[in-house]
Amino acid sequence: MEKLVIATRVSDLALWQAYHIKDRVEAAYPEIRVELNKIVSNGDKVLDKPLALIGGKGHFTKELEDEMLAGNADLAVHSLKDVPTYIPEGLELVAVTQRQDQSDVFLSHKYVSLEELPQGAVVGTTSLRRRMQLLKKRPDLKVKDLRGNVNTRLRKLAEGQYDAIILAFIGLSRLDLLKDIPYTQKLSLDMMIPPMGQAALGIEIVTGNDKVREIAESLKDEKTFICTQIERDFISKIGAGCSAPVACNAVIDNDIVTFRTMIGFPDGTNVMQEKIVKEIAQSDSLGFEMAELMINNGALELLRKAEDSAFKEEMPQRL
Repeated sequence: MEKLVIATRVSDLALWQAYHIKDRVEAAYPEIRVELNKIVSNGDKVLDKPLALIGGKGHFTKELEDEMLAGNADLAVHSLKDVPTYIPEGLELVAVTQRQDQSDVFLSHKYVSLEELPQGAVVGTTSLRRRMQLLKKRPDLKVKDLRGNVNTRLRKLAEGQYDAIILAFIGLSRLDLLKDIPYTQKLSLDMMIPPMGQAALGIEIVTGNDKVREIAESLKDEKTFICTQIERDFISKIGAGCSAPVACNAVIDNDIVTFRTMIGFPDGTNVMQEKIVKEIAQSDSLGFEMAELMINNGALELLRKAEDSAFKEEMPQRL
């Protein structure tokens, strides 16, 4: 094999991730030339509506998958949190890179921390997961939708459209954008449980090419793969999409897996939380086990009602 083509979105963060994987592949396989196939996904085009209203996570991956299925790319690099649990026939998610810092981060030009925000302060986020957890902790806040690429979101914050915004720490760190924000507060995983797959990269390939599979598997981090598969199993079983506030996070410490989940209404009410701790050797079905536990406790009805209430102001315009 002389050339490997990597499909990637064209956002700054996606390109950082793709070049990172390109560098790793070229270092491990110096005989292979690596090229990028840069694609504008639908999720990058529609920036004026919440993700749930334009079809969810698949809008960041579909065009890349289409390019692979058409023979125009061998491998795609995704932010794993954007990858649906359903993978199209002919493609496989074979590797997950080592997970980095999963935290969300509070950003403000006015206030030092989330705790110091005054009553009624305006906080920007498009994530229903963040909205739920913010309002559970601070029901007095006004949470306002925030769309656009990272630079657009930071510009809106600087212009004073928001008192604070919440973003994923890892993307800002990779793009070296934190230095320009006067006040930043990394939120602990106890304060803000991440979404499925946050801070890991998913490597998707075309089925049937043994060399591409070998290359992809060389990028795999086993513990991250275990944790993120637990998270993906949970989301798949419970049937949660982008229009439902869901948080789930598995971590491994000394061969012990701790899996925490939270679902609820976007306004921070009716929250259901669970935690299961198991030895790593017994964790193969942990995601499914957690889903069954929450379903038995009424999670499906809760999710249905949560989805009905999500973005209810925007829905008439969509229809």
